[in-house]
Amino acid sequence: MQALEKLKPLALLLLRFGLGVIFIYHGYPKLFGHTRETVESFVRIGLPGYLAYVSGLIEFFGGCMLIVGLFARVAGLLLTIELAIGIWKVGHLIRNPMAVSSYESPLVLAASAFALATFGAGVVSLDQVLFGPARATSRKGRIKD
Repeated sequence: MQALEKLKPLALLLLRFGLGVIFIYHGYPKLFGHTRETVESFVRIGLPGYLAYVSGLIEFFGGCMLIVGLFARVAGLLLTIELAIGIWKVGHLIRNPMAVSSYESPLVLAASAFALATFGAGVVSLDQVLFGPARATSRKGRIKD
């Protein structure tokens, strides 16, 4: 188990990178590609059209922030909230909780983003470089990852 503890920085880096790539992939077209279609789909499910741009900004720049590990807790929290709203508003979970395949991707992404919001970016991150261990230290003096 001690060997796995030593791999925690690598695990957080890989989690940040994987999530970052996925969120950039989904945020980019909302901002720079199929914007009109995205706005129309937001309106169709009962959300204001401008939230398509907000969603694109959160996903694209949140993904970028996750990859480099800058303000990863904030980015993770914003992405978690966005995904929770999406799961709730699209309604797959509410209409049929047993149809896991209809909401499994956003659920896994939300849980992963929330994990980064709680654990932080880890030691291999810009947060660590810019803010140092003082930001990563808890009240009890232990280092947080």
